[in-house]
Amino acid sequence: MSVNLPNLLTIFRIVLIPLYLYVFFSEFPYHVEIALGILILAGVTDIADGYIARKHQLETTIGMMLDPLADKLMMLAVIASLFLTDRISVWAALFFFVRDLAMIVTGAVYHFRGKKTVPANAYGKLTTVLLYVVIPLVMYRYEYSEAILWSVIAFSFIVSAIYLAKARLLNRM
Repeated sequence: MSVNLPNLLTIFRIVLIPLYLYVFFSEFPYHVEIALGILILAGVTDIADGYIARKHQLETTIGMMLDPLADKLMMLAVIASLFLTDRISVWAALFFFVRDLAMIVTGAVYHFRGKKTVPANAYGKLTTVLLYVVIPLVMYRYEYSEAILWSVIAFSFIVSAIYLAKARLLNRM
């Protein structure tokens, strides 16, 4: 594995996942705020690792595989925490889990079969930004927050279909 700064930041994001869960479910004062801070830190490191990798030509195969995996695992942990604390319905959690797990499995299958995967595009990044906007609303139980989450989930399914179509087209060439 090529260890460079972007890959270290990605690994750091993966380490933040159990820390987020520990803090979110703790009895610490301001545990939700601290957990949200950890989530924001993960988002900032996601932006930083991508920027550094592109700017300094430090993109690696392992980084292209681990980066979206770190994002998906963090979001799965966040959605699980929101479901387990009755902030979202089982259906919202289930749709989110199915979509993200399908993305993880599909990416792994493509990778291990030696097929090309589609790099992140503006729609995928927009999906991530929208999730980072809606999650605090859900955490603090704002009115209509789950309805807004549903719209982001629907958008994410559309984006996933676009990624899958592009990946199939890319591998036919």
